[in-house]
Amino acid sequence: VQLQASGGGLVQPGRSLSLSCVASGSDFSILTMAWYRQTPGNVREVVATITSSSSASYVDSVKGRFTISRDNAKNALYLQMNSLKPEDTAVYYCSTYYNRRYYWGKGTQVTVSS
Repeated sequence: VQLQASGGGLVQPGRSLSLSCVASGSDFSILTMAWYRQTPGNVREVVATITSSSSASYVDSVKGRFTISRDNAKNALYLQMNSLKPEDTAVYYCSTYYNRRYYWGKGTQVTVSS
């Protein structure tokens, strides 16, 4: 499974940003997908997950602000991030667990700063 994330950047607090991840090499529609994030010196934490049936879950810190979604026809995963806070600053990764291992896309930097 190959994952390619994009869409990071620098944004002011309170603004929005959207991340995308395109998958290849497997049947995307059956995969549970997730977005993780990591800051220097900290473990990578799961931000949001979405199942093959599009059931979504979120870490408490982003509930009501972030929305994970998928488009199986495009093999694409999305993360819409609204009302961004400085503490959302991190490298964001798309990921899936398939065939008994994790797959990770190259991270994309999100920086929330005025």
